Amino acid sequence: MAADRHFEASALVLDPMLLVATTRKPVNGARATPWYGTERAPKMTVARARLTPPDDGRFSLASVGLADWKLDKIEPVGQISDLIDPSAGGHDVLVYIHGYNTTFETAALDAARLSDGIKFVGDTMVFSWPSRASLLDYGYDRESAMWSRDALQQVLEGLIASPVVGHIHIVAHSIGTMLTMEALRQLYAQLGGEAANRIGAVVFASPDIDVDGFSSSVQRIGPLARKIIVVTAANDRALAVSQWIAGGVIRVGAAETAQLERMGIRVIDASQQGSGIINHDLFLSSPQLRKVIRGALDAHPGLGA
Repeated sequence: MAADRHFEASALVLDPMLLVATTRKPVNGARATPWYGTERAPKMTVARARLTPPDDGRFSLASVGLADWKLDKIEPVGQISDLIDPSAGGHDVLVYIHGYNTTFETAALDAARLSDGIKFVGDTMVFSWPSRASLLDYGYDRESAMWSRDALQQVLEGLIASPVVGHIHIVAHSIGTMLTMEALRQLYAQLGGEAANRIGAVVFASPDIDVDGFSSSVQRIGPLARKIIVVTAANDRALAVSQWIAGGVIRVGAAETAQLERMGIRVIDASQQGSGIINHDLFLSSPQLRKVIRGALDAHPGLGA
């Protein structure tokens, strides 16, 4: 039975090391929690994060939902190319970009939960931008996300340039989707077909993007647009608030399916998956949506599953 669990395990369980790229300013040299704070750093940090996965034994706390991933140590490295083991060539990388109101540690552990939940077999990276992690700081978070788009482009270019990386899959959440779309626009303008060939699945979960701006961006990223899957929910109350702040402009994550499909975008309506108050992070809590994400990655070559 132990062998069967390892056969089905994600790569992150077998080797609990998360890749990190962040535009947050380190706190106390990133030697202990909170590792990286809410301020914007003068330059991006690239690092490895050592994790402890939950114990999956029959009598463990994880078996009754009381254990979780833990972040143990941050190990900075010089550049993006130093992150990837050169002896493990040809495998894919999953990049997770978090949303609004999120600490660095929460973002890192959400990346681990996502990777483990879909049994991803390549390296997993979290890209963390400087969120204030406060419900009342939406404006700061939005500006910090946009400020980080050049850094995310740099990360994606570094992964594409690596001879030991296969495809780069992206899962972005909430405001993180706006940041990701901006970086993809810049990436496609810079690399064109090479970017389209190396980017695998792009999953936008509850995207907090102006639907008109999204439509314009879709037209600017060429074949990359066909990689995008949008997870929507009509009962996403966080996006309802965001729409109110934006002067009533519909957010992509709450748009009608037909409107997005006319743009050539594949849509997954998750309105029936959530029974909570907010319903903004269903991609992490819903087994059905984890299957959708896994299926999106499987549909693109290079996953090796």
